Amino acid sequence: MNNYHTILIIITISLVTILIRFFPFVVFNKQEKLPEIITYLGNVLPTAIMAMLVVYCLKDVKVTVFPYGLKELVAVLVVAVLHVYKRNTLLSITCGTICYMLLVQLF
Repeated sequence: MNNYHTILIIITISLVTILIRFFPFVVFNKQEKLPEIITYLGNVLPTAIMAMLVVYCLKDVKVTVFPYGLKELVAVLVVAVLHVYKRNTLLSITCGTICYMLLVQLF
């Protein structure tokens, strides 16, 4: 693949991303109230996506082999406790990631 193809791919991906991001604003701009399905999905999808990410991140943890998933469990607990305590998603995910990386590197 030469530089021309690489630049063309980057431009295409950028345009598609921009179109996807602006599409809801164009479609629902003139409506006073959003359709119920859109409101429902806006309420349900963030939690569902986070649950899927947790399952994906923990799918390869071997609970029958030492260290029995303790590093992952500690990191998940750090995220959960910080999120309940501070209600800041960015803070809890960042601290959980740092905690996990420290546990992986040090133990």
